Amino acid sequence: MRFPRAIRLDASDLKVFAVAAEPGEWAVPGAFAFANADPQDLTGKARQAFVHGFLGTESFGWTTLVEVAEIDEDDHERVVVRLADHFVAHYGAPDRTAAMPVARDEVGFAAGLCDHKLHTLLTVERELGEDGIVERFKVIHPPRGAQHAKIWSIVEE
Repeated sequence: MRFPRAIRLDASDLKVFAVAAEPGEWAVPGAFAFANADPQDLTGKARQAFVHGFLGTESFGWTTLVEVAEIDEDDHERVVVRLADHFVAHYGAPDRTAAMPVARDEVGFAAGLCDHKLHTLLTVERELGEDGIVERFKVIHPPRGAQHAKIWSIVEE
């Protein structure tokens, strides 16, 4: 099965998000994190997470890019359980049992984004629409069978 995995091509995520996901973490779109927020009131790093972030499922930090990767059944189930536990701890779900169906829906949606070749990159853009949060996903295909290569680096002076 294919699933989004956080990838970091440079250090920008460490600067633009309050908490950055670690490379290699399984990730979900994470729009639910903004369900009770007024996106128009979000500023700075919270705004960046709203507009361009995927949510890592280990650190619950944000990443700008995810890549399509293979996930085994055990890791897939661990993602569901971690997400359900996160819903209990941070979003008021009464218990894991109640949170599991919602977590499975979010994980299923994330997996559904990965109907692409391995190592394809995905980005998200979010905005507030008339009916709530609107997400658009962009696909960046790898060059002919190759993995994406690092094309720049940041030098701190």
